[in-house]
Amino acid sequence: MTLLRNDDWVVVADGEKVLFLRNLTDGEDPNLEVVRKDEQDNPKDIDQSANRPGRVNQSTNQSRSSYEDTDWHELAKDRFAADLADRLYEMGRKGRFKRLVLVAAPKILGELRDQMHQEVSGKVVGEIPKTLTNHPLNEIEDIVKSDLAS
Repeated sequence: MTLLRNDDWVVVADGEKVLFLRNLTDGEDPNLEVVRKDEQDNPKDIDQSANRPGRVNQSTNQSRSSYEDTDWHELAKDRFAADLADRLYEMGRKGRFKRLVLVAAPKILGELRDQMHQEVSGKVVGEIPKTLTNHPLNEIEDIVKSDLAS
C-alpha cells in the first residue's frame, strides 16, 4: 500500500498533455497543486500530412493500391513519452522531487516506463494506468488516493 506523502509529485499525462502536481498534505487527504502544465500542439494527422497516400503498381496485375502514409499524430504521441522522460530526468537531477506517482494512459505509461532514466524510475512509488488529464483536481486527488490505497 503506497500512500501519498507530503511533497510527493503526481505526474498526470495522456500523450499530448502533462500536469505536474505536488501534494501539499498527506495520502489520507491529498491536496494537489499544479506545479506546471504542458501541452503539446498535436493536430490531427490529416492536418499534418502534406500528401495524400502514395500509390504503388502491382507487378502481377494492373491494379494499384495505396500504402500507409506516416501517422504524424501518433508519431508525436510516441515522442511525447520520450520527451517527458527527459524532462523528468532534468527535474529529478535538480532535486525538484524525491518521490513520484505516474498517472497515464496505459500505452503512454508503458512507453514512459521504457524511456525513463534509472535515476527517475527509482523515485517512482506508484503507477496508475488511467487517463485523467481532463479531470478536475479534486477528482484526480480522489482517484489517486483510492488507487494507491488498494
